Parts: sequence; structure tokens; C-alpha cells
Amino acid sequence: MANELDGFNFEQRHGKARVRVARVWRNKSDHIHSMVEWGVSISLLSDCVNSYVREDNSDIVATDTMKNTVYVKAKECSEQLSAENFAILLARHFTSFYKQVTTAIVKIVEKPWERVHINGQPHGHGFKLGSEKHTAEVTVQKSGALKLTSGIEGLSVLKTTKSGFEGFIRDQYTALPETRERMLATEVTALWRQTPSLYLVTVKYSYESASSIPKNPLYFTERYLDVKKSLANTFFGPPKEGVYSASVQRTLFLMAKAVLNRFPDISSIQLKMPNIHFLPVNISSKENTIVKFNDDVFLPTDEPHGSIEASLSRFWSKM
Repeated sequence: MANELDGFNFEQRHGKARVRVARVWRNKSDHIHSMVEWGVSISLLSDCVNSYVREDNSDIVATDTMKNTVYVKAKECSEQLSAENFAILLARHFTSFYKQVTTAIVKIVEKPWERVHINGQPHGHGFKLGSEKHTAEVTVQKSGALKLTSGIEGLSVLKTTKSGFEGFIRDQYTALPETRERMLATEVTALWRQTPSLYLVTVKYSYESASSIPKNPLYFTERYLDVKKSLANTFFGPPKEGVYSASVQRTLFLMAKAVLNRFPDISSIQLKMPNIHFLPVNISSKENTIVKFNDDVFLPTDEPHGSIEASLSRFWSKM
């Protein structure tokens, strides 16, 4: 919040970061358990200037109280819900329960626990840790206005062929050879935004108010899985023949375009795709060749790596 104090502009917020909570739901009828593990960070914009200038803490919501609220609200959730819905629940609590709080920002990172399958059958209470993470960030104002961003972090994908890089600028500092045959690997971070009236997602969503949020408590989880599948399918192409990538830039654009084409309610998407290199291994001495590269032995390296990012949006969208 911005205030004028002693001739200066003063802004402040406070919160609690990295509150870890796990919630288990046990279905007594079929003995199937569901669970989530969330890392929750809370930031409150509130009218507590006196705590800074007058040693008066009477308007502060203690950060320990914020932490306890996470566990209380998780306990109250008798039905399974998405990270987005839990973030909205928390943010609405802080803006409605405390008169001093004008805006609440809640970010959640979901740890990727996945149900185990034994002999092709889903296990009732067994889970293993996956890789990519589902993220959600919500901003709720006291007026009820709401902004929601969903995301994917750490979606690692790789293909061993159908990738090249040719025709780039060459000058006195260029040593990279051109190729039509290389490995392509990246770690995708995605953000997408939905149109409020159509319940659109930004792995970013923008809603006018909490009342416009879909009623299905797992809607955002389902949309997250759908967007992730669309991104992966475009990266890899058909199972047998695959799809050629002329550059990370070209593949990124096709992935973003595929999401917007498939989901009319998504108004914009932002992608970050570092080029994680697999370098050909050639080893030789003065006497002989020890290892001769034949598209088979590589040196994996992630430092340094190429950095490619872009956003794609419809003309009427605001990222």
C-alpha cells in the first residue's frame, strides 16, 4: 500500500512464506484416498502503517496467525479441491475477516505426488513423486475483484531426433556448426490467462470476481492437465513419425498456438523454454581417435544454456 509519510512515499506489505501443508481425503465407500501437498505463501496489503511509525502493532495480522489459518482452512475442506480454489478460499478469508486488509495475494506450489499403479491397477493409497509442478497465484481485493494465474514449472521434455538449427547469423565469433540432426531438450515453464466471462485460464487466469469462478472444485486441476497434455503433444508430435523442430523458437510458438487454438477461453499464454544442450562427444589423441561421434554419445550440460521465452495472446487480451 502506498502512503505519504514525512514527505516520502511509503509502501508496505507483510506475509508468511513457504507454509507446507498436506491434506488427505479418505473415501469410506471405496477406500480410495486422495492427497495433495502444497507450499503456500501469503502476502497482505493492509492498513498497518502505525506499526512502522508509532510502534503500534494493533492493526497487524501476525504471520503466525496466517500460518495457522492455512491449516484451519485445509481442515475445513471436506472435499478435494484444486490449488487455485484453496488459494481463493484463503485470500477471501483474509480480505473479509480483517477490516485492515485491503488485498490478499496467495501463491501455491503443488508438489507432484502421483497415484501409483500396481499391475495396471490404481493403488488406493499409494503415491510416488513426479516432476513438474502445478502453480497458482491469486490476488483478491476487498471489493471482491480477483486475478488468478495458473502455471506449470519444471516440465522436462526431450527428443533424440527430429531437431536441427540452421541458417542463423554467422560472424567472426560463431563456432556453432549448422545441423539438421540433434537432440532437443528443455524445461518448460508456462503461464496462461482465461477470459472472465468464458472461464478462461493464464498457465494465467483473470476473473472479475470470485463469483465467476467455475463451481467444480477440480476444474483448474483438470484444465492444468489438459494444457500440459497439449504442450507435450505439440513438442513431440505423432508417436511414430514425430515432428521436426527447426529451432526452440519455432517449437515454442507452435506449442503456444496449439493451446490457444484448443482452448477458446484461454486469452494468452507465456512460455519459457531454455535450450538444455546435449553436446556430441568426440575424443581423440595425437595417435588415434578414441571416441568418434555417430549420433550416439553425448555430454549432457545445463550450464550455460540458451534462454528462449515468448508470449502469445489474442488481440483483445492483456497479459
